[in-house]
Amino acid sequence: MNAKVWLVGAGPGDPELLTLKAVKALNQAEVVMIDDLVNPAVLEHCPSARIVPVGKRGGCRSTPQAFIHRLMLRYARQGKCVVRLKGGDPCIFGRGSEEADWLAEHGIEVEMVNGITAGLAGATNCGIPLTLRGVARGVTLVTAHTQDDSSLNWQALAQGGTTLVVYMGVAKLGEVRDSLLTGGMRADMPVAMIENASLPEQRECRSSLQRMLGDAAAFQLKSPAILVIGEVAEAAQHLALAQSA
Repeated sequence: MNAKVWLVGAGPGDPELLTLKAVKALNQAEVVMIDDLVNPAVLEHCPSARIVPVGKRGGCRSTPQAFIHRLMLRYARQGKCVVRLKGGDPCIFGRGSEEADWLAEHGIEVEMVNGITAGLAGATNCGIPLTLRGVARGVTLVTAHTQDDSSLNWQALAQGGTTLVVYMGVAKLGEVRDSLLTGGMRADMPVAMIENASLPEQRECRSSLQRMLGDAAAFQLKSPAILVIGEVAEAAQHLALAQSA
């Protein structure tokens, strides 16, 4: 049998946002290696598969990446249909390309299945368009957490004129704020802090760059959460006011 692994994006949490192709892969799966942030409800599409938790979460004990690689390889070489199920999209802060390259180097066929990323779903659920004609001509996705603790070019991000979506930023709110202010972003730039994107327990806190630390503390913001920084957050507020008038 041809050895193959599916790298599948489970989306941001709402099981109804799972793609048809992801459902097809899960239906065929014999082994599903699942991340912590995947909603267990999606597993109804693979009732007979062996479920192997291989989670990674900031501040928690995580499964080593090298172990995940070896486990995927072992199951694939046994001829099993393997699904590596990831929250959001495999190639947006999901190490999908790293895993695909490693598997390919060991002779394993890989098929990638995209998923809706939390930044898009969370913003949409809050009425925030990440791009908006005349307001935001682009969107930039960044992570506040890097493997080597390297720094982003915050000045370029602050002055780029695009909506900024920051993943994994709760623990580094102060650094994000200070870096953007130092980079030249104005203090009253609208910010939306969105927790548990797309889930029934999703919460949002509207603020500004200058006030976001105090507002996040009062809101008791917790991971997983994303930050949407840009004019579109304010535009969405105006839209909500117009609809309720």
